[in-house]
Amino acid sequence: MANERLRAAIVDRGLTLEQVAERLGVAPKTVERWISDPVRKPYRRFQYATASLLQQDVSYLWPDERTAAEVTEAGNAELLKVYPHRSTVPNTLWPQLYARAREHFDVLAYSAFWLTEDAAFLRLVREKSAAGVRIRFMLGDPDSAAVAQRGADEGIGPAMAAKIRNALLNYAGLFGLPGVEFRLHGTTLYNSLYRADDEMLVNGHIYGVGAYLAPVMHLQRVPGGELFDTYTESVERVWETARPISSPTDLTGPTDLTGATP
Repeated sequence: MANERLRAAIVDRGLTLEQVAERLGVAPKTVERWISDPVRKPYRRFQYATASLLQQDVSYLWPDERTAAEVTEAGNAELLKVYPHRSTVPNTLWPQLYARAREHFDVLAYSAFWLTEDAAFLRLVREKSAAGVRIRFMLGDPDSAAVAQRGADEGIGPAMAAKIRNALLNYAGLFGLPGVEFRLHGTTLYNSLYRADDEMLVNGHIYGVGAYLAPVMHLQRVPGGELFDTYTESVERVWETARPISSPTDLTGPTDLTGATP
């Protein structure tokens, strides 16, 4: 049975399938399938985007889905703690977080230079490598436009690119370790993300403020929650488009958003 509620909501808003598709960033045929084939439900992010566009509740457009209140309640349960600044996060939390990693050990940032000077963290990377954990570092390409812009936003200019190069040099001893991978990205980051299995530290990026002064959220995945998975999806997207490097000096050119090197 077709999703007549979705069809009617689109008509009531005076929109065409093409207009809905354009605003959501999908193909018109995709929206058509959401209506004609109830089994082909959109991803959760598209469900919420569609509901917002049509000014309807997700549970109305897709009746078997949870209400917004239920999703919000689960999201609140995912938030363990908020720190007003990264500088107020206990130094021991970062190695403690990654010490619990068994499958996922991810660092997504521009430089995260301060981590490269943490002996406990570097030792932990080696221990997790020896234990067979996959470790992924995603740092900003120092030659990319995104890094230059972030340097300008923080008021440190070219120093941002220099921090990344220094961070890579500090990580020199980690290149070549089993399971340890490095990639450079040219993505505009709105947060630095530090993931260990089902826990994550989210360090916000604020215009005119260094990341060490920006807030940090400590998240933990819980059944029914979507906050953690939203950030996890961002990590995976950056990883897919980033450029692998094999050494700290493997900086052969800027990385664009497709992961290609011009």
